[in-house]
Amino acid sequence: MSKAPNLAAALADAGGSTRRRPSPEPPPIPAAVPLATPDRPYRQPSRTVTRPITVHFPEEVRDQLKLIALQQKKTLQNLIAEGFNDLFAKYGKPEIAPAERAKT
Repeated sequence: MSKAPNLAAALADAGGSTRRRPSPEPPPIPAAVPLATPDRPYRQPSRTVTRPITVHFPEEVRDQLKLIALQQKKTLQNLIAEGFNDLFAKYGKPEIAPAERAKT
Protein backbone atom coordinates (compact mmCIF):
# COMPACT_ATOMS: atom_id res chain seq x y z
CA MET A 1 0.00 0.00 0.00
CA SER A 2 1.45 3.41 -0.96
CA LYS A 3 1.74 6.30 1.45
CA ALA A 4 -1.11 8.85 1.27
CA PRO A 5 -0.14 12.32 0.02
CA ASN A 6 0.46 14.94 2.69
CA LEU A 7 -2.56 17.23 2.33
CA ALA A 8 -1.22 19.85 4.74
CA ALA A 9 2.05 20.14 2.78
CA ALA A 10 0.21 20.37 -0.53
CA LEU A 11 -2.08 23.14 0.80
CA ALA A 12 0.88 25.01 2.31
CA ASP A 13 2.78 24.85 -1.00
CA ALA A 14 -0.27 25.94 -2.98
CA GLY A 15 -0.94 28.84 -0.59
CA GLY A 16 2.66 30.09 -0.63
CA SER A 17 3.31 29.32 3.04
CA THR A 18 6.73 30.16 4.43
CA ARG A 19 6.41 27.78 7.40
CA ARG A 20 8.82 25.18 6.07
CA ARG A 21 11.31 27.71 4.72
CA PRO A 22 14.17 28.75 6.99
CA SER A 23 13.55 32.05 8.73
CA PRO A 24 16.13 34.83 8.67
CA GLU A 25 18.56 35.13 11.56
CA PRO A 26 17.44 37.59 14.28
CA PRO A 27 19.65 40.65 14.75
CA PRO A 28 22.55 40.08 17.15
CA ILE A 29 22.23 41.38 20.69
CA PRO A 30 25.09 43.74 21.57
CA ALA A 31 27.58 42.21 24.01
CA ALA A 32 28.11 45.23 26.24
CA VAL A 33 25.61 47.86 27.30
CA PRO A 34 26.92 51.02 28.94
CA LEU A 35 25.78 51.78 32.46
CA ALA A 36 23.07 54.34 33.03
CA THR A 37 23.93 58.00 32.77
CA PRO A 38 21.78 61.00 33.68
CA ASP A 39 20.81 61.49 30.04
CA ARG A 40 20.44 57.75 29.29
CA PRO A 41 18.59 55.44 31.70
CA TYR A 42 19.64 51.83 32.19
CA ARG A 43 18.10 49.32 29.78
CA GLN A 44 18.27 45.56 30.17
CA PRO A 45 20.75 44.06 27.65
CA SER A 46 18.07 41.70 26.30
CA ARG A 47 15.89 44.70 25.44
CA THR A 48 18.42 46.83 23.58
CA VAL A 49 17.18 45.72 20.14
CA THR A 50 13.49 45.32 20.99
CA ARG A 51 10.53 47.67 21.21
CA PRO A 52 7.28 47.11 23.11
CA ILE A 53 4.04 46.45 21.25
CA THR A 54 1.03 47.40 23.35
CA VAL A 55 -2.53 46.44 22.50
CA HIS A 56 -5.81 46.67 24.35
CA PHE A 57 -8.41 43.89 24.30
CA PRO A 58 -11.21 42.84 26.65
CA GLU A 59 -10.08 41.07 29.82
CA GLU A 60 -11.54 37.78 28.54
CA VAL A 61 -9.03 37.78 25.66
CA ARG A 62 -6.12 38.06 28.11
CA ASP A 63 -7.59 35.35 30.34
CA GLN A 64 -8.03 33.00 27.39
CA LEU A 65 -4.45 33.61 26.22
CA LYS A 66 -3.12 32.87 29.70
CA LEU A 67 -5.19 29.68 29.86
CA ILE A 68 -3.86 28.47 26.49
CA ALA A 69 -0.30 29.30 27.56
CA LEU A 70 -0.78 27.29 30.76
CA GLN A 71 -2.32 24.32 28.91
CA GLN A 72 0.45 24.31 26.29
CA LYS A 73 3.22 24.88 28.88
CA LYS A 74 4.37 28.00 27.03
CA THR A 75 4.94 31.59 28.06
CA LEU A 76 2.66 34.35 26.86
CA GLN A 77 5.67 35.74 24.97
CA ASN A 78 6.12 32.45 23.07
CA LEU A 79 2.40 32.08 22.42
CA ILE A 80 2.12 35.61 21.03
CA ALA A 81 5.29 35.13 18.94
CA GLU A 82 3.67 32.00 17.47
CA GLY A 83 0.55 34.03 16.65
CA PHE A 84 2.60 36.79 14.98
CA ASN A 85 4.50 34.22 12.93
CA ASP A 86 1.20 32.62 11.82
CA LEU A 87 -0.02 36.07 10.74
CA PHE A 88 3.23 36.80 8.91
CA ALA A 89 2.99 33.44 7.10
CA LYS A 90 -0.61 34.20 6.11
CA TYR A 91 0.50 37.41 4.41
CA GLY A 92 3.64 35.93 2.85
CA LYS A 93 6.09 37.73 5.15
CA PRO A 94 9.14 36.17 6.86
CA GLU A 95 8.33 34.62 10.23
CA ILE A 96 10.68 36.75 12.31
CA ALA A 97 9.03 36.92 15.76
CA PRO A 98 11.56 35.23 18.06
CA ALA A 99 10.41 32.67 20.59
CA GLU A 100 12.41 31.76 23.67
CA ARG A 101 14.02 28.36 23.65
CA ALA A 102 12.25 25.79 25.81
CA LYS A 103 14.12 25.09 29.02
CA THR A 104 14.60 21.39 29.60
